[in-house]
Amino acid sequence: MLNRILLPVTLALLAWGFWISPDFKEIAAGVAIFLYGMRSLEEGFKAFSGGVLETVLRHSTDRLWKSLSFGIATTTVMQSSSLVSVITISFLSAGLIGLSQGIGIVFGANLGTTTGAWLVAGFGLEVDIAAYAMPMLVFGMVLLFQTPKAFKGMGYVLVGMGFLFLGIHYMKVGFESFKAAIDLSQYAVAGLAGVLLYTLLGTLATVVMQSSHATLVLTITALAAGQITYDNALALAIGANVGTTITAMLGAISANIDGKRLAVAHLVFNVVTGIIAIVLMQPFLWAVDALSSALGIAPDNHTLKLAVFHTLFNLTGVAVMLPFIQPLVRLLQRWMHMQERRNQGVRPRYINAAVSQFPNAALGALRQEVLHLYSQAMHIALRVLAVSPNDLASARSGSLALPPPADLAAFDAEAAYNEDIKPLYGAIIDFIVRMPATGTQPRDAESLYALRDASRNVVEAIKATKHLQKNLQRYLTSTNPHMRTEYNAIRCRLASLLRDLNALMDNPDPTALLALDGIRADLFADDALAGDAIQRLIRGGYITPDMATSLMNDSSYAHDVAHHLIAMAKVVFAPTEPLLRELQESLVLDEQSIPK
Repeated sequence: MLNRILLPVTLALLAWGFWISPDFKEIAAGVAIFLYGMRSLEEGFKAFSGGVLETVLRHSTDRLWKSLSFGIATTTVMQSSSLVSVITISFLSAGLIGLSQGIGIVFGANLGTTTGAWLVAGFGLEVDIAAYAMPMLVFGMVLLFQTPKAFKGMGYVLVGMGFLFLGIHYMKVGFESFKAAIDLSQYAVAGLAGVLLYTLLGTLATVVMQSSHATLVLTITALAAGQITYDNALALAIGANVGTTITAMLGAISANIDGKRLAVAHLVFNVVTGIIAIVLMQPFLWAVDALSSALGIAPDNHTLKLAVFHTLFNLTGVAVMLPFIQPLVRLLQRWMHMQERRNQGVRPRYINAAVSQFPNAALGALRQEVLHLYSQAMHIALRVLAVSPNDLASARSGSLALPPPADLAAFDAEAAYNEDIKPLYGAIIDFIVRMPATGTQPRDAESLYALRDASRNVVEAIKATKHLQKNLQRYLTSTNPHMRTEYNAIRCRLASLLRDLNALMDNPDPTALLALDGIRADLFADDALAGDAIQRLIRGGYITPDMATSLMNDSSYAHDVAHHLIAMAKVVFAPTEPLLRELQESLVLDEQSIPK
């Protein structure tokens, strides 16, 4: 809806500007080149996000100060808080980082983006940066035509930086030429009204360009050319900060509930910071003058003083909001709890379009989604088996010894499968199919296919469970004590398996694969005992041939349930670190090694 309004209005204003002033074309072209440079720079850094960036993110955010530092450092290097925000939302959606860590990164990104104002004000306006842009573009294009992914990524980075510099140059030249025709500073608005008006203009400009950095560069170049006043430029910088939250909000549309929470936290931070800057404008101006004097910045060097102001009010915002991160996390979790509940069940929790851009994050999200699918399947299986979660918690090891239920509550397993399993499984397959092939390492591709097979194993386990339901309902309450005992044994064996798998899921074990081998060996032993029992019952005439056939078929279905669930668990419970995973795989028993 927003795009339907903004797009025609923006195009109409651009056409009008081109009509009334040739110099406006140069400014608009500078903005366009700058924005394209930012997109190229983001594309270049994404080329390195298939492992390095994700690894650094996972290991650099376990403390709040590390999250904050990561946000500052990455945004300073990439000069794009938008890309950092999108990556953070992706990792948060994948469950690889927590909400408080994500908020810390976003706060740091707000501080990191202030370095752009310093670079432009201190370097971009004093040096002929167009001369630096040309070699970057040439070398960047040469690297873009190379096959290795790292070369292409570096090519995008160089091309992006070249277009950034070139865009700044055209904006600066355009404003200097534009002043000869029209002096925009005549339309300056003083006082609080001016602060509010230009804050709104800065917000709108950032929403249109989807880049606070572009708005700041435009503001600095206009200020350097004398086209806007210093006071109005400060308000534009505040508006740019507020407007940049729109990018995060758009990036969170396809994210899960935690991604949406992070976008709201980003909005809260920037709005609170903007209000602080507006309310305390005069004290900020005094502080900027004092700091500028201490740093040796001339009183009339308004562009560098703007950079000081931008850093100062963002730093103040971080200082004010840091003590409230945990209360903010709790507030967002309570406030958006009902929406989270609505998204549970048939809707994916972790996989989404945002996370698919980053291979490592996508694999982490997919692993979490398969576990989500297993959780849904486990609830169905427990209903079919007439086992409560409290029953599973009653014994920590060994076979469960549950008495046959006195009666069985009606439960439509087929409807539950269609409502809770099929849609989620379909979303997982759709996510895998839509995963970009480019940038995926061979090992990652193997993991992708393994997780696909794991999700299919969950579905097959539930199909086998559905086959069991009819006879379980019939014989668990049968008047034949032998059939009741045998079907209860099937029920207890599967309940024991679910208990053991849940224990591994809730408390990941470094030796998970070996533990699963032990579970599988126990199930083979139980199957052998069950086979002997069926033969004795048939020879003794305790059950009819039809009963024996049902019992053998259902024992086979129970074996299929166990086989598929263990196959799933061997994938999703395996360690993600390559060296540890290879070590465990070398220790895992093969089919021939398991006693039968």
